[in-house]
Order: sequence, then C-alpha cells, then structure tokens
Amino acid sequence: MGADNIPVKFSVVSMGRVLIIGAGGVGRVVVHKCAQNPEVFGEITLASRTLSKCEQVKKDVRRRTGREIKVAAVNADSVSDLVRLIKKVTPDLVINVALPYQDLTIMDACLKAGVNYLDTANYEPPDKAHFEYSWQWAYREKFRKRGLMAVLGCGFDPGVSNVFTAYAQKHLLDRINYIDILDCNAGSHGHPFATNFNPEINIREVTQVVKHWSNGRWVKTPPILDQRSVHFSFDYPVVGKKESYLLYHEELESLAKNIKGLKRIRFWMTFSENYITHLKVLQNVGMTRIDGVNYEGKEVIPIRFLKALLPDPAKLGSNYTGKTVIGNVMSGTKGGKSRSVYIYNVCDHAESYREVGAQAISYTTGVPAMIGAMLMMTGAWKGKGVFNIEELDPDPFMKALNKWGLPWKQVEFRGKLPK
Repeated sequence: MGADNIPVKFSVVSMGRVLIIGAGGVGRVVVHKCAQNPEVFGEITLASRTLSKCEQVKKDVRRRTGREIKVAAVNADSVSDLVRLIKKVTPDLVINVALPYQDLTIMDACLKAGVNYLDTANYEPPDKAHFEYSWQWAYREKFRKRGLMAVLGCGFDPGVSNVFTAYAQKHLLDRINYIDILDCNAGSHGHPFATNFNPEINIREVTQVVKHWSNGRWVKTPPILDQRSVHFSFDYPVVGKKESYLLYHEELESLAKNIKGLKRIRFWMTFSENYITHLKVLQNVGMTRIDGVNYEGKEVIPIRFLKALLPDPAKLGSNYTGKTVIGNVMSGTKGGKSRSVYIYNVCDHAESYREVGAQAISYTTGVPAMIGAMLMMTGAWKGKGVFNIEELDPDPFMKALNKWGLPWKQVEFRGKLPK
C-alpha cells in the first residue's frame, strides 16, 4: 500500500495555538513547518531562555513565509516560569524541543496548566549519562486523570522509526520478529569536528555502553569508541556502503515493550573514522566528562566547556552537503511465509537548508514533531495519558510524511545483517 492510498480521516481545527519551547536547530524547523501549515497552526509562539535566538527565527519565518510568530523568554528549568508562560499563551499544545534534562519540568508545567504535550527525546538527568522512559512513563496516570495527552519521542529516531514499525505491524507483517534501525548521515559540514545536534547530548549518548534487546533481555556490548565495539558495513540506498556501529537508542526500550512477539531489536548509526578519532582524543583527555572540575577556583564541567568551543549545530546548514538515510529493516512472517521489508527516508542537507535554514539532522527531527502536533490538534491522534507513537495510528502520520518533506520508500529487503 502506498502512502497516498492510506485512508485517513481527521477534522481540521483552524487557528489552533501552539507553544514551541526550544530555539535550537530542531526548534527552528518545527516553527517553519508549523508556519507552512496555517490551517492548523493559526498562532505560533516560540520560547527559549535566549530571546535573541527566538527573534532570529521570527525574522527568518517572516522572510520565508510572510507569517508573524510570537516570541518569549522562559526558563525551562522552572515549573512556575513555564506555567506563567503557558497561561499567558493559552496554547492547545506544547511542543518541547528543549534539552532532555527539561522534559519533566515541562511535563509538570503542562499538567498544572492543563495543556497537551509532545516531545522528541526522552528524559535524562543532567548529572548522569543515562536515559530511559521510566521517568516519563511514570506520568501516565497523572495525564490520564487530567484528561490530557502526552506524546513522547516524536522526532525521526525515536519517532518515524516507531511509526515505520507500527505501519509494518498493521499492514505488512503478521508478526515482527526482528527490527534493525539504521541511521546514516552521509553528509559533510566542512568542519574538522562537529556534532549534528547539541554536543553535550550527542557525546553523552555515543560514549555510553551499548545494549540491544534479544530474546527477552538486554544484551550489553562495548561503546563505539572501544576497539571491541560491534560494527559492519551496510549498503545504504543512494549513498552506498557505510560503516555502521551498534548503539543504544531510546526507541529500543519502547518498541521492545510494545511490539509483541519481538525477538530482537537493534539500532545502528554511521560514524566516520574522523569522528571516532576526534572523540577518542577528547575522551582520553577528559573533555567528555560530565562532572565538575575545579579550575582557578571555579567549577567547570568539561563537556559543557567543549560545547562552547564546538560549532553550533544550528549553524552548520549553510555549507552542509550530502544526504541522510534513515530507516527500518523489519523481518517476520506474512501469511505464514517469511518476509523482510525495508522502509526508509532519504533527506538532503542542502535542500533542507534552502527550505528552512537548517541541516537535515534538524529537519528530520523537526518535521515529524510538527506532524505529530498536527495530528494531535486535528484529533487524528487522541487519548488520555502518556503514549509512545507506535501506540497510535500510523496511517495519517505516514501519509503526512510524504506531504511535508520526508517521503518514504518501502522495498523487500534482500541484503545481509549481522546475526
């Protein structure tokens, strides 16, 4: 079944209000895509700790779309500050694209102010390089009792990868036994070393011990910087063979829980030798540490100092070339026969920049956030409680991906993956 043939029913709620928190690269994309959709997003407010970032996005949105958005300063670490802003804006939905450390304060504020919530990344504490959904899943009953809906992980991975899985479960496979999520950035930003999203979050993620789900338990393997790390060469559509490293990613946790009969799920991401070498040196000299170091009588957190030195991911787009290729290989049975399908998207960095002024990593996260918000605000997705998006209807989302800039392809998979 092609995307254009998916039957979708939803009512358009005109002139809805949305509050977007976070004015980094992803926030920029979310605002631009909401501005392109005035039938749903009639009033847009962008808020960040740094008001000047919001003003820059406001100016660019006016230039590109002719629309005016509102901006505000907010401390997303403060529930009271957030509640004051939410009550002032009176949005139908809060889209959280701030730091993962701030997920819980923003969820608390939404509960107090009585507004629905959506984010793109799960919570992690600032003082420990560890992320999992348990902290946010603990809010299920609170949101249910308030009659509110919270949607978690509505970026690309997590996000679209979860929707691809739900779509395969609904239409393509009677049972999914194996999932491999493959994330390739085959682009070049022209810098000796840079991260494609917040350096602090990115480096914390890729230096952790790796784990994947297999036969009912979590199996741990060494981090990508370890010479014993698990990696292989995968032949990606359009961009060809790239070295792909086994990595832990948050959607593994929810998909292992929600996809019944799943025997194994893994996540792979491409890293260049240049990236690996730089990161090894930074780790060896202590620059990836997240604890405080006393320097001339002041406490300095090395990874945050490093963040200040590295290129701003939101400003990488102007010279970025190449493409991203992200998708799922899913294997199981259909009609009693074995079947493997591969659903993926190809996104071009330069085209993303021309459209919204951001590189493809930000684009592939921001577009799904807008789509999820649209589905919540139009009633295509509704519920009370906290949801990962594989728990919701994938059809309207899959249809919207084609319309809003992330077209997908589905093929029978006949390649090889590690056992």
